[in-house]
Amino acid sequence: MSADRSPVPASVLLTGARLIDPSRDLDTRADLAILDGRIVAPDHPDAAKLPRHDVSGCVITPGLVDIGAHLREPGPRYKGSLESESAAALAGGYTRIAPRPDTSPVLDSAAHVRTLRDRAAEVDGVRLIPLGALTQGLEGQLLANMAGLKSAGCVALTNLRRPLADTRVLRRCLEYAATFDIPVIFHPEDGALAAGGCAHEGSVASRLGLPGIPATAETTALAQWLLLIEQTGVRAHAAHLSCARSVSLIEEAKQRGLPVTCDVTMAHLHWSDAALGGFDTLFHLQPPLRTRVDRDALRDGIKRGVIDAIVSGHLPHEQAAKMAPFAASEPGMSTLETLWAQGWALVEEGLFDATTLIRCLTSGPAHVLGLESAVLAPDALAELAVFDPAHRWTPADTTLHSAGLNTPLLNQPLNGRCILTLTGGEVRFNANN
Repeated sequence: MSADRSPVPASVLLTGARLIDPSRDLDTRADLAILDGRIVAPDHPDAAKLPRHDVSGCVITPGLVDIGAHLREPGPRYKGSLESESAAALAGGYTRIAPRPDTSPVLDSAAHVRTLRDRAAEVDGVRLIPLGALTQGLEGQLLANMAGLKSAGCVALTNLRRPLADTRVLRRCLEYAATFDIPVIFHPEDGALAAGGCAHEGSVASRLGLPGIPATAETTALAQWLLLIEQTGVRAHAAHLSCARSVSLIEEAKQRGLPVTCDVTMAHLHWSDAALGGFDTLFHLQPPLRTRVDRDALRDGIKRGVIDAIVSGHLPHEQAAKMAPFAASEPGMSTLETLWAQGWALVEEGLFDATTLIRCLTSGPAHVLGLESAVLAPDALAELAVFDPAHRWTPADTTLHSAGLNTPLLNQPLNGRCILTLTGGEVRFNANN
């Protein structure tokens, strides 16, 4: 049964939904009462007086958390802005986003981070928990002021896919990060092996004549990082895994007790390099989509709990960025608003259960960043999302909030959408408005 679309006030009794909160081992059908922005027990004296909002058939979860989405500000506004991408995040059910530091200017100083956070306060949208640059200017030479970045509110440091000068610089970065107890997020890639490539090195790339990136570009870099993590003891997170061997390496590292976590993008759980058959630049991603065997191994990694988080990999582009030939196009996909529908589709296929999906979108990424997860519990500030699995909609320039329309799901009907997002105890997105 589809949800009632009437406006929802800040104080409300949401009735008939399925509540899923993995951090509390909660998966039940029950009413959820919100009074003045805080969750209260259904038997609270004032709960019966609250306006009722029927959300039968819907799923209520803690607000989603994303690691490493690109919100494009500060930077070129033709690719997106804090207003557009924050609105997209809220429309996708996200309440906290850890944005990438490769902005203009780079988030490599406390002053730049505070400026971004002040700007986010003006927009008053999704909550930002920034990632800081691991090295100055992301140039891989000089270490950034880690203590300053942490004091300014950065929850982790990263150099993204930008190369470091050498292994000695990498080791120094990890040692200093360990000293300040701040996590390091890394995108494992050997730049020399990946140079010039745009697709997985395999039969599809060979048939299409596209320069390939071997899986070893990821696994050799990952192995090196894991050895240095073991030596330095730094808390580290491997971002955007793409191949089966990487899952095995992470699993082995965890079994040895290394302080390492990992994530995968929703795109890599859905598609393989077979999607490149028509030279569709919307599937030009970093890392590239790999084989079906790799995709299935990533799905299995989610099911077995080896992979800690599912991330959006949100990277909005203007139309021109995807109009070039495949190898010359800019990699990236706009994903924040369609991710939940894709995830729920995998649940309905039986690839993993609903609790696993929600954990990888809420408490999983929160744990990676060292944050407390939002909870569906009495006295907690309402930071949650309501999803309607039966909601039929079509992503289009009239229905998407992101400035980036670079998604292969554009104009493709989808089942499932966020209909309500609350953060800070206030309604920030209502699909009815």
